[in-house]
Amino acid sequence: MSEEKVIRLKSDRKNFEDIYFNGNQGSLLFSPTTKSKTITTIAAAVIVLVVFLFKDSLGKDNVGILYFLSFILLLCAVFLSVSINKVSRWKKQVNHYLNLIENCTIYEIRFDQNFFTINIDGEKETSEWKDFEHFEVKEKFISLEGKYSYIFPKKSMSDKEYSFLKKTLKENIHQ
Repeated sequence: MSEEKVIRLKSDRKNFEDIYFNGNQGSLLFSPTTKSKTITTIAAAVIVLVVFLFKDSLGKDNVGILYFLSFILLLCAVFLSVSINKVSRWKKQVNHYLNLIENCTIYEIRFDQNFFTINIDGEKETSEWKDFEHFEVKEKFISLEGKYSYIFPKKSMSDKEYSFLKKTLKENIHQ
């Protein structure tokens, strides 16, 4: 492959949203990142509430349990808020990217035997093949990870282009 190959992508926002926000990934409380922390925080809150309701039956020596459980609830809430912040920032970045590709006129992948370039309306990101550490081919998309990370929905290109891109990645990226 000595000559440059070009794959023009259809910049339909819905194709990209289906992949980025699949499986509640955009949900602040129930994304894969925050779901377990949300459940743990709710459980801790229920336990503190139950202990608080029965605090009169606790002896004077055992009131410290309520303070300890309240501290555990506070820790859970802090960890949950950190995770929510992380998901919120990720969602903001994805929406910025989706707005960018939704309004673009040119969205293409260019590659030859040495370089891989993404061109969005003249804004180019070029990587050498060795800059990519990993790629993954799924039924609905191809993802690339390295210096820059990308996701290319299958719906945004023809089946022939999708197969060609998959073959090219296998030849050029050594995992």
